[in-house]
Amino acid sequence: MADLRLIVGLGNPGRRYSLTRHNAGERWLRDFSERFEITLSEEARFHGELGRAELFGEEVRVLLPTTFMNVSGEAIGATAAFFKIAPSEILVVYDDVAFPLGVSKIRLGGGHNGHNGVRSVIEALNGIHNFVRLRIGVGHPGDPARMTPYLTREKMSTDNLEMERSSAWLDDEVVQLALSGRWQKAMTRFHAHDERHVDL
Repeated sequence: MADLRLIVGLGNPGRRYSLTRHNAGERWLRDFSERFEITLSEEARFHGELGRAELFGEEVRVLLPTTFMNVSGEAIGATAAFFKIAPSEILVVYDDVAFPLGVSKIRLGGGHNGHNGVRSVIEALNGIHNFVRLRIGVGHPGDPARMTPYLTREKMSTDNLEMERSSAWLDDEVVQLALSGRWQKAMTRFHAHDERHVDL
């Protein structure tokens, strides 16, 4: 696998969405940036907030699209094109209703599984979908008709936010392995801490 050069957290812009399930990727990236002291600056030409750091001897950029979720690809496409970053060098972090809260999984490539943000990313990358995903479980409302309010209107409790954060935590060794493109080892370590974390 290629080295990791760009990490993207998906979500909707604005404070009204910051505690909703659909913004799990945004929360993750903000936590990651704070942890590694990466400064995020709004960059209009990239349709998002962008930061750069050298971590464990590897250069990486982090991106928070400031577009709405359904057109996240605009930010990722522009950033990848400008910095000449291949899809295989990108990690996209986002919410996933396929997994219960407290379960997060890393996957190499795949489809969009009905996630409009991921669909937009694939379209922006000219149909190439071999980027890596960190899929953060947020549970399912049970009734598909409730999906939109469940994801974009209901705010998560403090306890649930902590469960989400804990399930998606990448320790330093996983981060180091990922940055150097050793994804199989990174996945093995990440998924090993809980038998529910099995790559699909």
